[in-house]
Amino acid sequence: MSKTYIVPDEIALANSVEAKLEHLKNIKGSFSVYRVDCGSCNGCEIEIFAAITPMWDPERFGFKLVPSPRHADILVCTGPLTRQMYYPLLRAYEATPDPKVVVAIGACGSSGGIFHDAYSVWGGIDKVIPVDVYIPGCPPHPATIIHGLATALGILDQKLSYKMHANGSNQSPAIQMSLLGDILFERDVLAEAKLLMGYLFGRKLYDKYIAALKESPDIKDTVKTRIAMERLVREEEDKRYQECMQTIHNKIYLSHMRKFQAIDDGDRMDLNNN
Repeated sequence: MSKTYIVPDEIALANSVEAKLEHLKNIKGSFSVYRVDCGSCNGCEIEIFAAITPMWDPERFGFKLVPSPRHADILVCTGPLTRQMYYPLLRAYEATPDPKVVVAIGACGSSGGIFHDAYSVWGGIDKVIPVDVYIPGCPPHPATIIHGLATALGILDQKLSYKMHANGSNQSPAIQMSLLGDILFERDVLAEAKLLMGYLFGRKLYDKYIAALKESPDIKDTVKTRIAMERLVREEEDKRYQECMQTIHNKIYLSHMRKFQAIDDGDRMDLNNN
């Protein structure tokens, strides 16, 4: 299906790469986001609504939803562009101040998804208006949405520095062996770390705890591991990481160790009493 909308010259000139880079530099870490549902199944909307809840707290990255495109820096579009939403999308796009960043969320927003050749849709968002950021998924996870929006800070730089991966491989990356012989352990540690400290710092907490756990002379010996963890946790300068590492050890590590051996609460790590 041919593209019938031609971006007006004044809008096209105001949305050059240089203008967008300068815009991102000026607004720094505070972005206003306006969402346009172009005909989605509401799967992406559910994940977007989940992403703006206190659990994920996107405002810590500076992203804030606004009720009007006239107040927006970033235009978030979901769903395949249906014929009925063609003009509403154009009105929202032209009403958004220049320069602006357009984000296509989900498989449908990125390419039209399974509806790409349906008679009632135009296809992906970029079939009509220029798109700067693509966040694939059907639907994408809230963490993926936040990460994609945060990447918008540097996505234009990525466009300017194209890289060719000549020595690619179709082999799947090797999965590292689990410390306890059960990959669910690492999964549960990461999930608890993100719950305690959020997506960004949760990954750092995970790395700190796993690195400390590896220092144990025998990971499956709860007494030796507790002694090693207590020493290493005390060496951590940030009290927040100290408390969270202790929580992960008591909640996740000990629960997994109960699958292998009989242990009691005497193996719990309690820095306050030592």
